[in-house]
Amino acid sequence: MASQELTEGELPILRRKQQKDPYASDPKYKKYTQQVEKCLNAFDNVHEWADCISFLKQLLKTFQSYLQFKEIPHKLIVAKRLAQCLNPALPAGVHQRALDVYTHILSVLGTEGLKHDLPLWSSGLFPFFEYASTSVKPTLLNIYDTYYLPLQHDLRPVMKSFILALLPGLEEETGEFFDKVLGLLDRLADTVSPVFFIQNLWLVMITMPPARGSALNFLLRRLPALHAEDDITHVVGRDIGLMIRAFSAVLEDDNLLVRRSALDILLQSMRMDSAALKGTQPEDRAILMKAATSVVLRRDLSLNRRLYTWLLGPDDKSEAQTVYFRQHGLQLLSTTLKNEMFTPSEEYAESRPFKIFISLLDKWEIGSPLTEVLIYDALKAINQHMESKSIISNDVAMTASTLLEAVEPSILWKKLLHSVLYSIHDGKRPEELQQAIRLTLFLLRELPVHDDEVRSVHLPIVFAALVEKLLTHIQENSSRVTSLTVRETCVLQQEVLRNMMPEALQQRPKLSDPELQESSTSSSPLVFATTFYGLDPPTISNYRPAAPIITAIEQLLMLCQTCAKYMVQTQGSGADLKVTFSQFLSTLTRLVEVSNVSPDTSPNASRVPPSWLEDMLDCLDMENIGFPLLDHGITLIIAIHRSSRLLPSAPANQKLAVGRMVKRLFRFLRHECAIYHVRAADLVWTLESSTGHHYVESIIAQSLNSPNLYNLEEAFEAFGVLWRLTEDEVSPGFRLKVPMMIVLDTLRHEQPSIRRAGETWMRCSLRSYARILEPIIYDLIDPTIRRKPCRTKIKGKEVQGYIYEQAFDQRYVHHLLEVLLAIAQFGGQGFTKSARSYPINRSNHKPLAHRLETASIDPTTNFLDGLVEILSRFIQSEPKEQHESTAGPLNIKIQLASVDLLHAVVARGEIDYLSLEVLEPVVIGKLYFTVHFRRLDLQIKLLRILHSLISASTAHLSQSNVLRSENSVSEAGPRTYTMNPLLTQTLMDGISLPHNRVMLQHWLDFVLMAIQQFQPALQGIVSPIVDCLCRQVRAFLADVLLASQPDSVVLGVATDAEFIMLLNAMERLLILGLASQAELSQQDEDSLLQEKSATESSGILGLVSNVFTVDSASLQIDDQLAPRSPGYRSLHEGIRVLFAIWINLVWTAPSSKRSEDDSLSIIYSRTRARFICWDRDLTLYSRDPKQAEDAAFELVDTLIASAHSAVHMICESIVARTPGFPSGSRKYTNSNLSDGTLLKFLEQYLFRLEGPLALQVWGRFIQLAKDVISNVREFRAQTYLLLRCLCVLGDKVTQTTAMEDRRIKKDLQEVFSKLLDACVTFSGRSSESASWIRRTTKESIMNGRSSPVPRGVSDQKAEDKASSSATSLPDNAKPTWGSELPLQITNFIATTVLPNLRKFLPDNDKVASACSSIVYYVVNPAVKGKSRPLDLDPVVVETIKEMTKISAALKVWRAPVIDILYDNRVFNSNTAAATRWKPVVKALFDSDKTSFSDLLSRIASAPSANIFSNRENEMLLRSLNLRRLSFVLFTGEKNHFVTQLPNVQEKLVDILRNVPSPIVQSEVYLCIRVLLCRLSPHNLTSFWPVILTELYRIFEQIIVTVPADESEELPLILSASKCLDLLLTLQTEEFQIHQWIFVTDTVDAVYRPDNWTPHAMFDQLAETVTNIPVPEVKERSKASSGVTFPTSSASISFPSTGQPNKMRHPMLNSLRQIDSIRDLIPFFSHVSISSYESIYATAGNIDWEAVEQGILDDMFDSR
Repeated sequence: MASQELTEGELPILRRKQQKDPYASDPKYKKYTQQVEKCLNAFDNVHEWADCISFLKQLLKTFQSYLQFKEIPHKLIVAKRLAQCLNPALPAGVHQRALDVYTHILSVLGTEGLKHDLPLWSSGLFPFFEYASTSVKPTLLNIYDTYYLPLQHDLRPVMKSFILALLPGLEEETGEFFDKVLGLLDRLADTVSPVFFIQNLWLVMITMPPARGSALNFLLRRLPALHAEDDITHVVGRDIGLMIRAFSAVLEDDNLLVRRSALDILLQSMRMDSAALKGTQPEDRAILMKAATSVVLRRDLSLNRRLYTWLLGPDDKSEAQTVYFRQHGLQLLSTTLKNEMFTPSEEYAESRPFKIFISLLDKWEIGSPLTEVLIYDALKAINQHMESKSIISNDVAMTASTLLEAVEPSILWKKLLHSVLYSIHDGKRPEELQQAIRLTLFLLRELPVHDDEVRSVHLPIVFAALVEKLLTHIQENSSRVTSLTVRETCVLQQEVLRNMMPEALQQRPKLSDPELQESSTSSSPLVFATTFYGLDPPTISNYRPAAPIITAIEQLLMLCQTCAKYMVQTQGSGADLKVTFSQFLSTLTRLVEVSNVSPDTSPNASRVPPSWLEDMLDCLDMENIGFPLLDHGITLIIAIHRSSRLLPSAPANQKLAVGRMVKRLFRFLRHECAIYHVRAADLVWTLESSTGHHYVESIIAQSLNSPNLYNLEEAFEAFGVLWRLTEDEVSPGFRLKVPMMIVLDTLRHEQPSIRRAGETWMRCSLRSYARILEPIIYDLIDPTIRRKPCRTKIKGKEVQGYIYEQAFDQRYVHHLLEVLLAIAQFGGQGFTKSARSYPINRSNHKPLAHRLETASIDPTTNFLDGLVEILSRFIQSEPKEQHESTAGPLNIKIQLASVDLLHAVVARGEIDYLSLEVLEPVVIGKLYFTVHFRRLDLQIKLLRILHSLISASTAHLSQSNVLRSENSVSEAGPRTYTMNPLLTQTLMDGISLPHNRVMLQHWLDFVLMAIQQFQPALQGIVSPIVDCLCRQVRAFLADVLLASQPDSVVLGVATDAEFIMLLNAMERLLILGLASQAELSQQDEDSLLQEKSATESSGILGLVSNVFTVDSASLQIDDQLAPRSPGYRSLHEGIRVLFAIWINLVWTAPSSKRSEDDSLSIIYSRTRARFICWDRDLTLYSRDPKQAEDAAFELVDTLIASAHSAVHMICESIVARTPGFPSGSRKYTNSNLSDGTLLKFLEQYLFRLEGPLALQVWGRFIQLAKDVISNVREFRAQTYLLLRCLCVLGDKVTQTTAMEDRRIKKDLQEVFSKLLDACVTFSGRSSESASWIRRTTKESIMNGRSSPVPRGVSDQKAEDKASSSATSLPDNAKPTWGSELPLQITNFIATTVLPNLRKFLPDNDKVASACSSIVYYVVNPAVKGKSRPLDLDPVVVETIKEMTKISAALKVWRAPVIDILYDNRVFNSNTAAATRWKPVVKALFDSDKTSFSDLLSRIASAPSANIFSNRENEMLLRSLNLRRLSFVLFTGEKNHFVTQLPNVQEKLVDILRNVPSPIVQSEVYLCIRVLLCRLSPHNLTSFWPVILTELYRIFEQIIVTVPADESEELPLILSASKCLDLLLTLQTEEFQIHQWIFVTDTVDAVYRPDNWTPHAMFDQLAETVTNIPVPEVKERSKASSGVTFPTSSASISFPSTGQPNKMRHPMLNSLRQIDSIRDLIPFFSHVSISSYESIYATAGNIDWEAVEQGILDDMFDSR
């Protein structure tokens, strides 16, 4: 058992007292003292309860042997030992023996002795009664009665503790000792005074929850029953507030029986009408009411019944109860709930007062009057909480809904209507109106109304009353329409109308009073509403009785007309007026719609005033009228027009009125009014449908023909919006045909601005091409265009065609085709796709289908096929010969436009194959026709479309063959392109006919492109074309040679460009004729055939590689050519032609100069130079796009088919950029892109991959990592970046089943270990050379820059020792790393590597190895040279913290952490650093069970390495070890180290007994403070005797001998004072029974009686220390050496009573050191009153953050 002895046998204070004792010189007394001391020393050998009995017997025997002495030697120790023997854990026999000793001691001391030593003996006896057994309690009660009660008035200081000691005996009314304890308490009350006794009982009820039930049992029996007039002060004293707070505490207790007893006492002694309650402060009454009403939340009938009786009085009649409540309780209850609703306490939920209100509504006598006075304020409070948008507001909203369902609706709406009507009538206080209306709106919007009574009765009455009130208010002064009152009321009208039942406006509800019901039939709505709710009715005249809805419509019509006139008068100025007018219009519109749905059965219908429409239109025509107002106005006009019962005439169908409204609407179809577009378009069509006339088309067409460019653009924009927002069912192409054609014409307009407007319309507003195709095709198949088939024979070939039978409007047709062409050119692929996907028969215009049938076009076909059929007919059609001169030119224009349009359609590839097969012969035939009839204008366009047709046909066949092969269709071979028989002849004629030479280049271009592109489809025409070209070249050569003769008269020779043109064509065709399709597909230069420039080397010649050199295919095709094949013959003929040119075209300057020599020399030289070929190199450059991260990765996923491909590409690029790789010298495209950037990109990319995809890319990435590890020996940033990538990828792979694969698992472990080792090694070397880890952010800022880490000698040596086989980086490739890279690596290790280490390295040995490397290279360098060991970089601390979570790393991190913890400078750190180390220290002592015992052993004996070390140094080491123990205990959670408590207690007791050094003992009290914060109070029960004894000893010694200034005892006194300060702050139940020893814990702390003398130790100290003389300043500061300490005024904080929610915190938190006992005078003198006042101020709340921070500040010196 823990024990304690004073060092010298007795304390100095006790020795001084003994010297003053008359027995001091008596030798028998000395022997007596020695016997007692010997007996006390025997307590050290007590190990079980039987030893305690023996010890107590021997002690009693010793005392009984010296009865002649009336003094107890060593009484401080004796008191402590006896208190320890009363430990509840010991058996009753020990307790009985201890009480026998107490009885003997008290009998020896007598009354005076007990009075003097009351703290010593009471500290053991008072707490024991609660735990005493039944057999022991009589003895204890006898001690109280025999020895304590005779003290009488001297029991005043101990009164509260004495009451606490006895109250457990009153817990059970049937208990054996109940009556005896009750009588004892009665006698105790009489010892001082009953009032003082009751006051202490209030304190007990406030501070001790377990004792409340017993205290109430006593009060129920002893507190007198008081009547209304009785005064209670003579019973409870002057401090009624203390009693109120006591009742509040017990009323809010969790125990149901405690609350019930508290209510019983209220009914007995604190009735609502009592003078005692009325005489208290309002704040105290509110506290009591708040606590009392909280009992309804328990939903217990017994509690509610008692509360209702307290609130309603003793009478059983309902009327009397209501009167009693209104007179005595209503005001207090409503005020309390109101204050709590608006300013809720932080201790409760915000919904608490509302729930209390709801519960009180169950009692009608309370709920009805309470609702009348509180419901309006409750709504305001609910609104306030809901507007805060906090999480708690959801609970308030649910509670509010329940509240509204519980209250009486008539009371609620009576209050709301009265507030609104009063505010409107007053008009001088708009804030009240806003509040009333805001509350009503909040009720309707946020708390939906579901009650049918409210929706069918109250809301219709309120609505009709508000309408009439507004009308009378505005009629008095029309300028009021701009007021805030009217505007806010309009909003309320709309919300009421939205929530009520519309049919309820047809008739009024009936009144309960028959007389009022009869008179109400002729009352206006406002008078009826005030009568219905019992308000004062106003006087209203000129009212025509009608249904409420009719009256409301008529009144709203007059309000709207008044607003319109006023707006015209004021020119619409003022936004408030517009808002009000708009609200009136929308409300009236809603009413008109309601009246149409449920029409009134009465014959009287409301009439619209005659001038109403004109006034409305005048108002809407103003420029500053916004769209919302225009919308509401037009909507209302349409609604009234459609409601015939409201408007007999129909002025809205007049063209002028419609025009005015449509023009106003078009102003809001601009881009700056985009939010109104949909509604404006709907209104336009609604207006047209309402009138029955098509006015809109003409109005739009007129606006589109405006000569003003600005107005024209606005008109285009408005029409586009209308077109886009018009649905297809309206057939906008026909309904708006004229404006549509005007817009389409602008696509070909000369002015760029107008053309831009048309293109913008097409892009933004078209919506569907079918809309514009319908009316155009409808006109192109006009029945007046009649034609008949015919056949034309040309050189033996027949060509199919048509002849027009009659004239038609060719200009209009040409115009339509040009428009269509412009549309097709603009729309491109989108146009053709849309036309193909839209069947013509889906059109809503039925005449279109009829015309299609007449024109022999299938209506089920799509628009594209129908258009192709129509265009092919126009191409084949020719006018009659007699009409050629007049109709021919226009027909050519139609054909040109048709061909262009057809080419635009075909080139998009959207025509099906059947249409292509039909269209191709038509085009070839027409081309043959144009060649022979010299129609040069059509040839170019026909060649282009022919190329597109062949391209589309071959592409379709290729795709079809692929599908057939995939579907395994093998009935027939693959389909091939069938060449038209007329094609070859047409091409040859186009090239060879002399009159067609001007078109030669176009024909050759077509041939070269078509034949090369469409292999082998057109392979058959190669040989004939080559023969044709050879003939042409020979003819050209002959003409040139002939012209070269001296006397030649030949002038028309071919130019050099024509020679080169033919040679290029011949060369290319020869290659195409000889090469296979597979060989040609591999030639890169084929893609260059389509390029063309304007230089002399332009055309195909400059784009073709040399056929006779390396690229020639003829080197490999000799074996493929038969001697008489067409290719061989063409080659043979071509070579002969080229040889002829080479031989003949050698220019020799003639002897005489001729004019033609210059031209001929150019022809010779350039034609011959054609044989010198060249190559062209193309270099591609790529640029890294700058995009957002997410968009970039989305783009990568789109462009690259698989993740594997993407990772492979990135890895290859990294390898190409990394020096030291065997393939690192390869050229790469983007020199600005570094490998580091690619690795960062790869990391982010891998992060976005899922598990299966990560597994796909694993192999390629791990290969890259292995290559980097094996090829690059010097550390580079790429190693760190690879580690980051591996962590990302490894985290995903480890979550899949792939980890079961041993190879993957092995690769992950090996690569991860090597990369981590490289990074850690580099980080450690950097820390050695540059001390980066010790450089804080602040130091970096002060330095002004981040300097590179200098290369040290050790680094150079390490590099020299590298393997000779390793690839070394070149000097220019070795980067200079800044100090941020090692920090990044360490941070990554702490945040990512260590938390996931077990995933990557399942082997414990590898984990330990990795952690060991981290500790060696990262942690150890960071610790070296630190004057403050805990002040490491936070990243390093985080690294250690993460390692503590890895069990395999315990041996690695344990050593450095222990070194840091046991460093003697550890407490030089600051509290912030210590806080970061808390989890690390806690983990150390949790994982290593021997650490705690080792620490305790260091405390027991602090070894010194120096045998000559002095005692002071040993004490310092022991104090540091004790502080380490405090810090270790502090790092744990609540009760974390509770199993170590016995060992800790033993060491602390041992120190208190054997180590008298103040510096060591002061650390004991710091440790006790930590134990108080980290252990539950009941765990320290056995420790209290030791703590109390030591504290008593310290402060008793100060009273006897005040320590000198700068004394070494001062730190101990300060530490003990802080310990007591914390105990007073925590107010634990175990300490409260002892705190009277140190502070005055009764009402005497505030209300001191006359002739009061201090009994508490702190009060005595305050007087003692205050009376000592103050030394001179020089004398006092001798030992300070210039060091100043905090003054008491700045260091001691006192709790403030001005803040009701302030938390309790220690007063000495900020005091660190004292140099005189006088520095504690403010604490000694104020601690009692501060402790007492904290009961009022803090409500028991403790500021734990301040408590723990204060302990940390005392532990660590560098704050």
